Amino acid sequence: MYQSDIQIRVRYAETDQMGYVYHGNYAAYFEVARTESFRQLGIRYKDLETEGVGMPVGELRTRFRRPARYDDLLTVRLLLKQQAEGSRVLFEYEIYNEAQELLTEGHTLMVFVNTSTGRPVPVPNSILERLAPYFTEDEVDSPVLPTPGAISPNAPAPAAFRK
Repeated sequence: MYQSDIQIRVRYAETDQMGYVYHGNYAAYFEVARTESFRQLGIRYKDLETEGVGMPVGELRTRFRRPARYDDLLTVRLLLKQQAEGSRVLFEYEIYNEAQELLTEGHTLMVFVNTSTGRPVPVPNSILERLAPYFTEDEVDSPVLPTPGAISPNAPAPAAFRK
């Protein structure tokens, strides 16, 4: 399993009238955690895009337990419990406040696609190699399993991802 923590300070502009973090901002927090976690592994999204590989979100789930508020210092924990497989990788997230209270949980199922065609492509070997040290053989062999009703591994890319 791979785990990475990043910290984000809640800015005033990210809150609603009640002083809570607006729910739409959590997807951006998840993205920051993904980007920075990959960067820590030596993987840069920019390099993937240069190679013609994109990673659109195929599924996003967020569960709110407690609100985050203005000026909270949040720890966004990214967890890869399963090795990337096929054309997909499942990122799980937990967001904690400074008191270590679990505020939010979620996941994103990312799909590797050819940026020219929008069609799914296998996970690049460079990513598999960087992640391999974090997984046992059992974890590598287990399929990427999102929540029930999620995208089938053999389904075509959603229309929004095709050109």
